[in-house]
Amino acid sequence: MSIYNSRDTFFKTPFGAVRSGEKVTFTLAVPKVFGCKTPYMILNRDGEAPSLFPLRSDEGHVDSSTDDFFTLDFEARETGLYFYYFDLYTDYRKLFCDDLGEAYITNENGTPWQLTVYDKHFETPQHLKGGVIYQIFPDRFCEGVKHREMPYADRIYRADKDGEPYFWPNEQHEGYLNMDYYGGDLEGIRQKLDYLSSLGVTCIYLNPIFEAHSNHRYNTADYMKTDPLLGDEADFSRLCKDAKAHGIDIILDGVFSHTGSDSVYFNREGRYEACGAYQSEQSIYRKWYDFSPKYACGYRSWWGFETLPEVNEENADFRKFICGDGGVIDHWLKLGASGFRLDVADELPDDFIEDIRKAVKRGGSEKYLLGEVWEDATTKWSYGVRRTYLLGNGLDAVMNYPFKEAVLAFLHTHNARRFASDVMRICENYPAPALNVLMNFMSTHDTVRAITALAGEPVDGHNRYWQSGRTLSHDAYERGVKLLILAYALTFTLPGIPSIYYGDEIAMQGYKDPFNRRFFDWNSGEKRVINVIKKLSTARSECKAFEDGSMRFIRFDGEIVHFERAAKGHKAEICVNMSPVSIIEPMLGSMVRVESRGFEIRTE
Repeated sequence: MSIYNSRDTFFKTPFGAVRSGEKVTFTLAVPKVFGCKTPYMILNRDGEAPSLFPLRSDEGHVDSSTDDFFTLDFEARETGLYFYYFDLYTDYRKLFCDDLGEAYITNENGTPWQLTVYDKHFETPQHLKGGVIYQIFPDRFCEGVKHREMPYADRIYRADKDGEPYFWPNEQHEGYLNMDYYGGDLEGIRQKLDYLSSLGVTCIYLNPIFEAHSNHRYNTADYMKTDPLLGDEADFSRLCKDAKAHGIDIILDGVFSHTGSDSVYFNREGRYEACGAYQSEQSIYRKWYDFSPKYACGYRSWWGFETLPEVNEENADFRKFICGDGGVIDHWLKLGASGFRLDVADELPDDFIEDIRKAVKRGGSEKYLLGEVWEDATTKWSYGVRRTYLLGNGLDAVMNYPFKEAVLAFLHTHNARRFASDVMRICENYPAPALNVLMNFMSTHDTVRAITALAGEPVDGHNRYWQSGRTLSHDAYERGVKLLILAYALTFTLPGIPSIYYGDEIAMQGYKDPFNRRFFDWNSGEKRVINVIKKLSTARSECKAFEDGSMRFIRFDGEIVHFERAAKGHKAEICVNMSPVSIIEPMLGSMVRVESRGFEIRTE
């Protein structure tokens, strides 16, 4: 028997993060030969001095001739991160945590266990659980209004829908201009709602739709207007209304850490009649930005990009403009949006995110607030502080980059132990309300396309000239499709909400942006991934275990992972076999053949 394992409810109850004020029971099973009389837990709240808690002898816990049992009941009233280890006060001394939550014995210091304590009132949208997200880069999905006139002379219309996005290098950071537009719009998305519904989609995440002067639209020009090439506010409301009729929510990208230099607010390029912050110290927007000769361009900008001046999120006028009554968030929620994804959330102050949450939840508790965070969101440090994204007053959830990396690593290396470790670390650290609405994905507008990442040559060290025009060979493509299916089998069954980046379901290829942002190929004959996604979506909708079920690995040895989801009288078991031979695996009481490089799912 183990001495302690934080992921086994024999030793720690309940599993994982806990609500403030909730009792946690810790149990140690110490071999009698150690001669341990009174072990101690050494625990500290993040940033505070440690405290010692003695464990009491619990002789009646389990009848054992080999182990002494000790227990401790602990109740954390304050939210935050707590770190702990055990000291046996014997020759064997300390217990620290290995990569699977298991205790190991040492006389040295090691990695402590983490206990996340979140606000007891923290809840997230229930209706999203068990659903499917679909991410759309609006200019590249579907052109509903054919050959819409370009609203500005500096935009280039792309009639060659199968053409690669233009790559025109600019002067900064090996960046590139984003002035070619394929004409995708809100009406095009509306026309494809039946298609999206057939995939089981219940939520659409749209990359920015606000007026902006680039095809990615992360350089906002006017927060209160739809970009004219996409349509207008009436088109957006119509899309939201029709999507609701299909059982689909729409969430928007909120880019609140910076604006465009070519905007109503900054107006460096002089496009707008209003007096922008760049033009005059008397501008009503001047205090939104930080001007100083210490900056190369005369003002603080996002990662040095002159076209992306950073805003001062502490400015009361800016914050009111975004979060206040009748502000940006109110405006779009009233038009039909069901929530926001916050771009670069780690560059937004926690108290600003908390204000955004209040504004979003004014529209109803079912509104969704998602954040872009690339690491473990519970342990994230940025700008010198530990972030509090998931403790109950900030985000509902984050984009789940750790799961993406875990799936890619497993499909590349077949290391089942590492996969189990990476997955369970997130399951253990994240509050359950957040865990169950994480956005789980295999690719996005910011990453290499999934099939390219799975079967292509690694992009590391290669510039955009190398990436341009590069596609998979026939053999690599066929291998990639098989791996992509396995990736979705995992993404659809792990805790959280699976997300499909537009075109991944037809195995679209592409390295980093702009090559991962081609126009959707509506003439594609590739149906293999779509067919599997439809089956996975059906399984999710029929089995309640995928909504908020517990997560437990049954097997993670060699090249095979087998895990269970369980909740509300429902169970699901998933086995992925990356070994070179087929196996016979017991799954929910039956013996099931799992083919080499294949998967099986059983539900009850």
